[in-house]
Amino acid sequence: MSTNAATPIQIVIDATDPLAQARFWADALHYEVEDTTDLINRVLEAGLATRDLIHEDGGRLYWNDLVGVGDPGKAGPRLLFQRNPTAKTGKNRLHLDLNVGNDRRDGEVERLQRLGGEVLYEIDEPGGHHVTMADPEGNEFCVQ
Repeated sequence: MSTNAATPIQIVIDATDPLAQARFWADALHYEVEDTTDLINRVLEAGLATRDLIHEDGGRLYWNDLVGVGDPGKAGPRLLFQRNPTAKTGKNRLHLDLNVGNDRRDGEVERLQRLGGEVLYEIDEPGGHHVTMADPEGNEFCVQ
């Protein structure tokens, strides 16, 4: 018997600095960086990981290679940033569209620039108006 319920997703994004990327996107999306301190302490106490796999920042423990962010209202998908030492070199094969609406677009672009995003170009055409930006590691996304 099958159901027609939506399949929950997690979006995994490669990053050279997972925590920095997680912080940018948490702020950009009004998400929260996940506090993994309790989980990491349990894993360490059980002897399933060693301290060289983690770091402390702001009183919280994070995995060196994985940092998640989530929607506090649980409506949006979780984003997981995983370490990849290779810098981005070409166009994204996948990107996020931040659908903020015409009345909020300019303000959001300015806010995202203050967070470290960069405007790449703007398109104003009959089908719509959007601003293509890059996050601090160069991954493109659109604000529309």
